[in-house]
Amino acid sequence: MQGKSVSEHMLPLNELLTVVLISHNRPAFLRRAVKYYGDLPCKVLVLDSATEPFKGELPDVEYRHVPQFAYSGFQAKIAYGVEQVTTPYMVLAADDDFIVHDALAESVDFLQANRDYGMCHGYCLMYLTFANSVSYYRRDKKVCEDYCSERPQDRVVEYMHQYLPPFYAVTRTSLMKSWYSLLPPGTSFQWQEIGHVYYMLACAKARILPTPYVVREINYGNSEHNTEVYHSLTYTDAKSVAERDAFAEFLASLPTGIKELDPVQAKAFVMESFDAMIDSLQTGRALTAELVFQSIWNNTLKAPDRLFGPKQYVEMPFYNQAFFDKLTQFEFMLHAMPAGRLQLEQLEGVWTRQEHLLSPRNNDTSESVVDRLWQAYDANAFNRTVVKRLVAQLELLGEDEEAESMRDWVARLDALSVVDHHLTFENMRSGRLLKWLEARSPDAEQAEAIARHLAMNGGGPHFGILLLDLDNDVEKLQVTLDSLLEGHCKAFKVVVFTTGEAPAATTAQNTLHFVRVTPGNFVEKLNQSARQSPCDWLLLAEAGDEFTPGGLLRASLELLSASDIRAVATDEIQRTDNGALVDVFRPGFNLDLLQSLPALMARHWLIRRDVLIEAGGYQPDFRKALEFDLLLRIIEAGGLSGLAHLDEPLLIAQAPVLEENADERLALLRHLGNRGYKAKITSATPGTYQVDYRHTERPLVSIIVPAGDDLALLQQCVQGVLLRTRYTRYEVLIAANPTQSAEVNDWLGTLQNAKVRVLYAEQTLSNVALYNAASQQAQGEYLVLLAADGEVVNPNWIESLLNHAQRPEVGIVGATLVDREGKVTQAGLILGMRGGVGSAFIGDRYDASNSYLQRLALDQNYSAVSQACLMVRKELFEALGGLDGQTFAEGLSDVDLCLKAGQAGYLTVWTPRVQVIHPGEVAQAPQVLDALREKWAAAFAQDQAYNANLALTGKGFALGDSAPINWAQLLA
Repeated sequence: MQGKSVSEHMLPLNELLTVVLISHNRPAFLRRAVKYYGDLPCKVLVLDSATEPFKGELPDVEYRHVPQFAYSGFQAKIAYGVEQVTTPYMVLAADDDFIVHDALAESVDFLQANRDYGMCHGYCLMYLTFANSVSYYRRDKKVCEDYCSERPQDRVVEYMHQYLPPFYAVTRTSLMKSWYSLLPPGTSFQWQEIGHVYYMLACAKARILPTPYVVREINYGNSEHNTEVYHSLTYTDAKSVAERDAFAEFLASLPTGIKELDPVQAKAFVMESFDAMIDSLQTGRALTAELVFQSIWNNTLKAPDRLFGPKQYVEMPFYNQAFFDKLTQFEFMLHAMPAGRLQLEQLEGVWTRQEHLLSPRNNDTSESVVDRLWQAYDANAFNRTVVKRLVAQLELLGEDEEAESMRDWVARLDALSVVDHHLTFENMRSGRLLKWLEARSPDAEQAEAIARHLAMNGGGPHFGILLLDLDNDVEKLQVTLDSLLEGHCKAFKVVVFTTGEAPAATTAQNTLHFVRVTPGNFVEKLNQSARQSPCDWLLLAEAGDEFTPGGLLRASLELLSASDIRAVATDEIQRTDNGALVDVFRPGFNLDLLQSLPALMARHWLIRRDVLIEAGGYQPDFRKALEFDLLLRIIEAGGLSGLAHLDEPLLIAQAPVLEENADERLALLRHLGNRGYKAKITSATPGTYQVDYRHTERPLVSIIVPAGDDLALLQQCVQGVLLRTRYTRYEVLIAANPTQSAEVNDWLGTLQNAKVRVLYAEQTLSNVALYNAASQQAQGEYLVLLAADGEVVNPNWIESLLNHAQRPEVGIVGATLVDREGKVTQAGLILGMRGGVGSAFIGDRYDASNSYLQRLALDQNYSAVSQACLMVRKELFEALGGLDGQTFAEGLSDVDLCLKAGQAGYLTVWTPRVQVIHPGEVAQAPQVLDALREKWAAAFAQDQAYNANLALTGKGFALGDSAPINWAQLLA
């Protein structure tokens, strides 16, 4: 029999229903949800387990800050919240839900009229919000809507058989309290959800009303119902089977309406209900995820335009004007109070573009300003700053009708929330970068002092900007020219190489000169202009690249006395496809990173004009790798000297697409061939390159391991080498003290392997001294310093180290240190990191592909690597005096060794191709660290493998604090 319904409450809703609003570290979601549910005429209890209490407006709601319930403590948080409820009915709501207000009232009405029903809900639609649109997905299918059997088993199986998640249904509070009092602490969310539906149906009847009940954000990470719950029910491994079995026994033991079954029968029935849910999920009987329509916000109409897909489901209760009006209300909130990750990722680019459009221009007029404001408004109408400026500009122009319309729109936005997007934007990467850039320009007084200083030095260096406009894009070209005109440096000449008609007749003597080119001859024209240029330094850029206000000015001052510098890499900021900004803060000259990632490392170098001409200019054979090929030829001509880096972004440029580039590959092969290698180049990902130098020699390698007193670790280390090493020409030297522990001594005494020698010191030595002593008896041409608590992973680890160590310019090669879960414990050493010597990327997966400049995935140069696994040529080790056992006996002797190698002109290479299991900690007692700082003060002042603009805190490779340039110091 269908349940009854009534139209009026016997009591007001605030005495009948409590909405328990759940949130965890999502203040933007919570702010929006509180605004939405705060209008409900019922009690609202907020359970916020965020680390910090919510700081936004809280209307008439009961707010509980419960940080003791972390994300993993979801069950305990719900149980706590349930106990606080005093109304007869309650509903759980996530902070990204929009439970329809009318549907809550209807559900309460129904339960009031039907005392034998325990819960009531309706149908769910899913949403996903983007910058200016919302996509809606069908989640629920039409199902049986009344589970009214007097026999509890029938209700359970029928509901499970066409399972619609009832976790967020309106439920009798007594039933919820009973369930959470019985639920074992620590129950996973999957089993909570499964047990919840079983218990509710076993205890009472349930109703699904034929109405829209909730609009919920779709999961775009892990699926909510078709993965975790399904896997819990179906996995056949021993652990999963045991968990399922134990939970079935628990459910069978509960006091419910199922009374006539013995324990065995009760458990069998629970398993039967699980099978019903499995069948429902497998067949998609009740749940789906199908895009049904999209809503694109119409800025003119200030309402959404809905685009319906070819397949619709009119049997569902969503197709009526009243519900679409509610969706319009929801969408207004979604756009005016953005919160979702995907939405914010898209909005970051939109907001960045709007910031650019709001910036004043030198040649602005009232009309040009309002034109840009309309462009900004069209990009996103919910940016209050844009709308308010537009109102002011329209009023200034006397366009009263449009100004009035915009004022009404502002009032509508402010009625919802006065919180602008700026706080959110300023915490985004793009916002931080824009704020950081603001501090890089000189003020008026500084600019005047700089101008005087440059005038006293012949005007300073002059820059020739070679600007490619091969798409004949006037708008992009104007962006670049405007940025140069608005910048602080005026010592430049621009040559535009365009495939279109020149807007004016110019000559090479003009500050702005146009050269007509074709795709076939532009390289030849580039070289001709370079030869004719009167400028000191040349830079290749493209139309659309924006010059930062102070970048060229700082370069002018830095290069005044840089007579020995041939080419300078600079930093840059890049625009992604969606308009967001990312920083590309490069290290000092880094040969291996240049070869590994030319698309990012070979762009926008300042190259001395005579060096460019002597190197032969740009080569037409490498049109898609002009700068990379030129840099490699400059290296061939003069080695690595005179190649510098300036920690200052000169440009904001479009991010390059990392893709297979035949010109890059051929340029690198040509270069390596000229250096004497018959190299092989492979690409793990498009646009990145791994060089196998294909050395013909197979030298003997001596692996030195100080014994230590931990037998298990030592055995693990030595056996790892013996069992996993593919390279055959090696020896293992175990350097032992006369005072080793008895168990280590006993094992060493029984160790019999042709590749292993045990070397006993005559007196007790530190590990540093043991390495040095053993190196003198090593027969290998190359040494590997390996820590006793290190365990090699890759069978080709020696070959990978030798691949670099056999290069004449390389002195030391180091490996990636990881834990047993494959997470980084050390990936090259950075001087100054976290106040001492440390590593970036700690805790990341060793094979993560999204690290900063992909530096976790590419061969590159570091200032230092760890002796946990370090290869060095024996001859060089001896020439450098080995490890310093006097000053650095207690640690950091490996860093000192690498810095000595660098001082002698050798590179230190870190490779991700070798992983060694090791804790990665760097021993650095205060007195030892002080000694290292004193000895290598310049290296600590600026680690050339890092960047002065990046923070030396946290995981590293993050934007540092916004700090102004010390212009006075540059004038000294």
